[in-house]
Amino acid sequence: MTVNTDNLVSITEANQNFSRVARMVDEKGSVVILKNNTPRYLLVEFNSAQKEQIADDEDVMSISKRLIAKNRKAYEVLAK
Repeated sequence: MTVNTDNLVSITEANQNFSRVARMVDEKGSVVILKNNTPRYLLVEFNSAQKEQIADDEDVMSISKRLIAKNRKAYEVLAK
């Protein structure tokens, strides 16, 4: 996820005008909220966060399948 200066808002602005910040997320995909001029929070659309979680789960499944295939003989011995 790339972040540019158009996606940065202060925590004060986010508190005072959340609907504007939410529209920014709708338009740009994400907004970084700064606290003391340091990135502190990332605001993303809920559906985007869910998609990221699914991708992480798929990665875990892929790694698990590879490890099972690689170590099948060891698993068979342990299963006895």
